[in-house]
Amino acid sequence: MGLFGRKRNRGAATTGRDFGRSGFAADDREHLRSFLATRRGVEAYIEPATNVTPCTVVLVAYDGEWTRRACEEPDAARDLAAKAGIPVYEVAATGYPPRMRAWTAARKRAGQQSPVRSEAERPRDEDMPPDPFV
Repeated sequence: MGLFGRKRNRGAATTGRDFGRSGFAADDREHLRSFLATRRGVEAYIEPATNVTPCTVVLVAYDGEWTRRACEEPDAARDLAAKAGIPVYEVAATGYPPRMRAWTAARKRAGQQSPVRSEAERPRDEDMPPDPFV
């Protein structure tokens, strides 16, 4: 076989995950639901698939706290945002919000591994958007 005789997969990376009807794996769907239910002012940022990573959605709260999860395709992230009633942006066009970087930097300075939220910091149920997975 010659140097260029092998076939290569030129598509985006596959995760081997079972994306359900919502376009998210079951554990990711539950994590996103929990994030939306316990944070205020959440916005969605769609990251395109690359050769190394699948398409992902980043949810960023009003204070800069964020989470990232893989999705099957960008439309799944757009559907999530529409059902949750939150704005959605393409990272390639808008970039990340400065508050996201500030939150990450503050956690690193404090040496925190994961955020700790008290009950007083959690929003009230009537302030929350509808559940996007219902």
